[in-house]
Amino acid sequence: MTDPDALVPDFASFVVDAPTALHAADAAARRLVAAGFTQLDELDDWPTDAGAYVVVRDGAVIAWRLPASATPTTPFRIVGAHTDSPGFRVKPNPVVRNAGWEQLDVEVYGGPILSTWFDRDLRIAGRAVLADGSTTFVATEAVARIPNLAIHLDRGVNEGAAIDRQRHVLPVVGTDGGTLGGPDVVEWLRARIPGDVVAWDLFLADTQAPARIGIDGAFLASGRMDNLTSVHAGLRGVIAAPGDADHVPVFAAFDHEEVGSATPSGASGPFLEDVLRRVQAGLGATVGEAARAFRASWLLSSDAGHLVHPNHGEKHDPANRPRPGAGPLLKISANQRYMTDARGEAVFAAACAAAGVAYQPFVNHNGIPGGSTIGPLAATRLGIPTVDIGVGLLSMHSARELVHVDDLAALHAAVGAFLVD
Repeated sequence: MTDPDALVPDFASFVVDAPTALHAADAAARRLVAAGFTQLDELDDWPTDAGAYVVVRDGAVIAWRLPASATPTTPFRIVGAHTDSPGFRVKPNPVVRNAGWEQLDVEVYGGPILSTWFDRDLRIAGRAVLADGSTTFVATEAVARIPNLAIHLDRGVNEGAAIDRQRHVLPVVGTDGGTLGGPDVVEWLRARIPGDVVAWDLFLADTQAPARIGIDGAFLASGRMDNLTSVHAGLRGVIAAPGDADHVPVFAAFDHEEVGSATPSGASGPFLEDVLRRVQAGLGATVGEAARAFRASWLLSSDAGHLVHPNHGEKHDPANRPRPGAGPLLKISANQRYMTDARGEAVFAAACAAAGVAYQPFVNHNGIPGGSTIGPLAATRLGIPTVDIGVGLLSMHSARELVHVDDLAALHAAVGAFLVD
């Protein structure tokens, strides 16, 4: 199995480089190029020669290894993930002044556990579009904080105070008077972005670095592990995948999963289909041959799942109770919130056996529907057989989540084996 002590620092470095989905796609592409992949532009003709390639669409990234032996009916082995995490996006005209404070107007993105974002040192990150049409990445130092109300002013705060998503989550960034060095936070940001800024996509991001914790160092605490754990595993897996396989190894990380995936860079959008069809066109595939290749392919939809919470055991299924350190999760749902069936389980079981790791079945409590993944969306669009898996976490959608490092290593090993066989 992959050595956790070697893996964790590399994963932690990736998390730090990826405060937003846009950064994650870029960081992944840079690692792929450094490993010998050729980055392509969607507006260009693509080479049809054997090789390793990567393409980025906003906050999504897809990479593949095309073997020299590929034919029009060669199947794909795809690891799918998503780059985005719940949090806050900066609104237009974001300056809010109140009671001597300057605040940043933000909108809740996805389904974060709002209380976990309070009293954390936050930065502003994303991308800016310049007047010449080019883009540049933005990542400030710690500059924002969503302040809690003192218990003296709300004696019921520990009894579950309601959080108003408009009034209570606006972060403080300065005082009403421009003590940040400019008239307001907008001008402060513009002064730190080279070029003539026309527009931007900006988010809040936690600044605390990932850390090993626990009495034996068995846990990793970090933000954005849902779902950078899977992005990192797929990234390393396709880098290590063979270039002479009897299939095409593919890594696909989508954006906007946390808000429904219905975007050009989301799993419900055309990005993966566009890439696979262009690869097949380069191989001269007919419609029938392309369909045959899809039906012989497999998609491993990898997204973080839930370990049994020790303080809330009643929220979990009484018989299927994933434990920390016992391997990645195989997600199963009668209502097709996850796509795993018996054939898919056999495929994942074979990958785990080849990797020398165990896996654990995960199902939802019948009274709690749980979440879903990119799996059903991509499978519906492409018709490619799909199996849903992922590493188990505590505190999913918190600003800071928790994973067992052995589970993280086992996920990498299983994903790598899936792309090989």
